[in-house]
Parts: sequence; C-alpha cells; structure tokens
Amino acid sequence: MFFVIACSSDGPADSNNNSNNNSEVIVPSNLTLDISIVGQNDSNPNGDGSGSIICVASATDAVNYEFRFGGGDTQQSTDGQTEYFYSAEGTNSYTVYVYAYSSTGHYTSTFQTFDLYVEGEAPEATWSEEFNYNGAVDSSTWTHEIGNGEWGWGNGEFQYYTSSLNNVKVEDGVLKITAMREDMAGYEYTSARIVSRDKFEFQYGRVDIRAKLPTGVGTWPALWLLGANFNEVGWPACGEIDIMEHWGHDPTVVAGSIHTPMSHGDTWTNGHTNVNDYNEEFHIYSIDWDENRIQFFVDDILYYTYSPSPKDPENWPFDQEMFFILNVAMGGHWFDVDPQFNESTMEVDYIRIYQ
Repeated sequence: MFFVIACSSDGPADSNNNSNNNSEVIVPSNLTLDISIVGQNDSNPNGDGSGSIICVASATDAVNYEFRFGGGDTQQSTDGQTEYFYSAEGTNSYTVYVYAYSSTGHYTSTFQTFDLYVEGEAPEATWSEEFNYNGAVDSSTWTHEIGNGEWGWGNGEFQYYTSSLNNVKVEDGVLKITAMREDMAGYEYTSARIVSRDKFEFQYGRVDIRAKLPTGVGTWPALWLLGANFNEVGWPACGEIDIMEHWGHDPTVVAGSIHTPMSHGDTWTNGHTNVNDYNEEFHIYSIDWDENRIQFFVDDILYYTYSPSPKDPENWPFDQEMFFILNVAMGGHWFDVDPQFNESTMEVDYIRIYQ
C-alpha cells in the first residue's frame, strides 16, 4: 500500500468547495484504507466468487471520501464506507483508490491492489436427462438391451440384462440400475443396460454425469458412448468413449478410456484416478469432446487427455454422432464375482450436455 499526499483545492464533483472563502488550508491526514473481500478464507483466498468488496477508509479532518474502482466508476461516502461489485469473470487484479477531502476541498489519497475471483454464471445445458419422474425409464430416450449379448457382450460377462423394475427404474429423482444375484436364462445374475441409440445422439460437447457407483467384487458399472454408425461399421471402427468405468475388485479407482481401431479391448489409451467414496457420495464424471481432443474429469478435475496427432480413422473415429450406454455388468473373462455378492445399485442423478 502506498500513500500519496497532495494539497489541492479540487474537490469531488458533488462536494462543496469553500477554499476560496477560507484562507486556512486543511489537508486530511492519517488516511487508511481497508478492503475486505467478501467470502475470503483459507480455501477461497480471492473471495467466494460474488465479486463483492467492502471498503473502509478513515482520515483525520476528512468530511468526504471518493472511491475510484477503475473504468470510470466512482462512489462518494461521508462516513468512509462503501460496497462495490466487480463483474468480470475469473480471477483479476484490481486497484481501488480513495481520496479523502477536507472542508476546504484539499485532499490526500492512497490505494490498494488485490486479486478478486468472480464466478461465472452457470451455463445452461443444451440437452439433459434429469430423471425427474418415477417408474420405468423414458422410452422416448432409452431402449433396454436384453440378454447376455454375444459371448457375454464381448467380455464373457456373467449377467443377463432385463427391463424389470427390479433391475432398472427411476425413483426419488435418480436412475437406479441394480445388479443382483438371480438365476435367469442360465445366468446367475441379472442387471440392466439402457442405450439412447436412434433416440438421442450427439456430436461434441461437455458431458457431465452425476453418479454414485455400486460396490462389491465383480461389479462393473460403466457410463459410456458408442459411435452411432456401430451397426454399419462395427466395433471398434465406430469408436468408443468410456466416460467412467469402475471395477469392484479395484474399488477406489475409476477409469476413462478410448477404444479405436488403433487401440481397443485392453486399450492403452486411458487414464485413471482415485475416488475413495465412490459408493457413498455422488461425483460428477465428465468428458469435454471437440474436434481436437477428448478430456476426462472427475468433479471438474482433469485426469486424462486424448489427442492423437496426426489424426486418422485408425485413432480418431470421433467426428460423428455417438449415443449413451449406461449399465452395470457382472464379472468378465478376466475377473470373477464375490460368491457372497447379493446386490448393489448404481445411481445416476443426471446427464447434462453443454455445447
């Protein structure tokens, strides 16, 4: 903080200037300026995002204070206190000047510089599935895939997918997919797998899925995308983006993966991060997908970026629309299910896309 002392008869625009009628010159002294950033604490050193500051100035022999906030914005105060809001989003550096004026129109001034965080307005989703209904999933968006697929959906999985409300339903504002020990069609487990193919497909954007994951060795929940041309070109030529995969035998680890003709199955194009309370709390699993790269996040923390160069159909089949798949598988050709497993549920609060 710096103090600048000046002797002048120039007062603020709305002050009374009596210097011409009074030979005595009074210059305010002992000027102090304190700026409090609203919401500032150890976790938020630059404020709570409101953009609000409180200014308190004090000086001997001052009768009026003029605060200058930049951009031509000023405020007058007779008691030396005022509040101001900055609106530029992000963290920016600002300087506030205060001029303390005496009854003769003479002044002293000082200033303070600080960093302030202003939170941006939350963007509006261009599409969302909020699951704000009860009962069966919305058939205008979702299709049930039934059975065990071809060779356990290509992975030697142990479950039989159904459309039963015991396995998949919307309740209390969340989608619930429950895998359970239940004999059906020669399989020991039932679960559910729903897809948006031919009903909702999209290309590019930020995808946020707020979910709480099941628990138990053998569970394999996934939130993922498959290329809309799957029926024409097959997998992996259609491309696959695994927004979130989790395996119950490695419970605190979640993965984000890319499957392409170049790398698929036991793909090496993936990233991993730890989520210790995966089955106790909801977390937001996200991707940000554009024509150049695909980024993976948990709770807005980036943990993997896929951006091959140069791009070709072998490593980048992602300039096309894709559809959602949400499922909980049980077991696979490389891992078993806990013989004591009974049932567990994945809950999905919402899916939101920002484009």
